[in-house]
Amino acid sequence: MTATQLRPPVAVPAPPREPGVRRGDGRAALLYLVPAGVVLLALMAYPIYQLVVISLYDYGQPQASGAAPLVFLGLDNYVELLSDPRFWTVLVTTIVFAGVCVAGTLLVGTALAVLASRARRIPRTLLFLAALGAWATPTMAGSYVWLFLFDQDFGLVNEVFASLGFSGMRGHSWIFERYSAFGLVAGEIIWCSFPFVMVTMYAGITAIPREVIEAAALDGASTRRTATAVILPILRPILMIATIQSIIWDFKVFTQIYVMTNGGGVAGQNLVLNVFAYQKAFAGEEYGLGAAIGVVMTAILLMITGLYVRAQRGVR
Repeated sequence: MTATQLRPPVAVPAPPREPGVRRGDGRAALLYLVPAGVVLLALMAYPIYQLVVISLYDYGQPQASGAAPLVFLGLDNYVELLSDPRFWTVLVTTIVFAGVCVAGTLLVGTALAVLASRARRIPRTLLFLAALGAWATPTMAGSYVWLFLFDQDFGLVNEVFASLGFSGMRGHSWIFERYSAFGLVAGEIIWCSFPFVMVTMYAGITAIPREVIEAAALDGASTRRTATAVILPILRPILMIATIQSIIWDFKVFTQIYVMTNGGGVAGQNLVLNVFAYQKAFAGEEYGLGAAIGVVMTAILLMITGLYVRAQRGVR
């Protein structure tokens, strides 16, 4: 035999695995999600099923009381809804109003999170206590507090403006005009919603390693450049979570509009989709049509959530 034939075979090392998610990680994640999925399915599947079923029938007060039989309409409620110009007006109003509330909530919450990250311990604690107090206030109570502050005759805000020389503000009604009423409601929504964004963004800001900021400073990056090119990309996933949560909350707002504008404002000028659905279903006793509005709202929010999940995949 030659020396080549006597040489033992050399083991070829396996190619290194690319970094990423291992096979077992997906199964483990699925097992962790099963309990939450079961709870969500139990709490949401049946109500959504009933909502869809009711939207397919002529379901009013006679049908609800059993005085009249159910009449299957198929998609007639949806056809009636989508052919109603008022529905499209309310839908556009809801989208614009929710967009203003989301933008204001993110702006105020993020600004206060940056302020809290730079403040000393005692001022930061007081800031968080004040913010969490606003967050913990029940929606109904917060709405009436804001109505009292902006009351036409006894409100503190009108008195302050009048004392500053704006005599025309004495006796001014904030809920009579359409845009001032929407502005008042938006202010209350931002007031009770910004603490979530503030706490979330503050947690993200404080979790950024100081070495990253110091490295950017050593490279000569300005404060603005560091914020836009270093801090913002790191906070992007957290910011997207806060944004999608705010969109879902503000798109389906009901209590603030209903309480502060007395059911939708003068001649329905401050209607949003949830209040519109309430008027159709309960005031108009058209439960099938109101259910159809609920199904459309659910579909819109599911699409928004789908866009969020897709964007999250792109962030990774």
